[in-house]
Amino acid sequence: VNCRGNGTGTAANLLFSDGKDTERTGLEMKDIQYEIVKEIAVLSTSDSGYTKEINLISWNGKEAKYDIRSFSPNREKCGKGVTLTEAEAGKLLAALQKVLSK
Repeated sequence: VNCRGNGTGTAANLLFSDGKDTERTGLEMKDIQYEIVKEIAVLSTSDSGYTKEINLISWNGKEAKYDIRSFSPNREKCGKGVTLTEAEAGKLLAALQKVLSK
């Protein structure tokens, strides 16, 4: 899934790489909107300029969740990601602290 948007602090519609955001193989798809509520960290940057980020993102106006995914420069496209609730993020943090402290 590729997404297009205005980036930080703004809501944007999710678009696919072919530019179609509502029709896929004859099935009607809802517009997907996201808002980056808080930038937390850039985890890495590739040679092509893509960044792997962790942010607090609200999807479709719902409660913001922790989100880890890659973005192209200027956040015109994004890769598949992982979205975590606060409880899941807490469990991940605890597990990583346990493993990394050895």
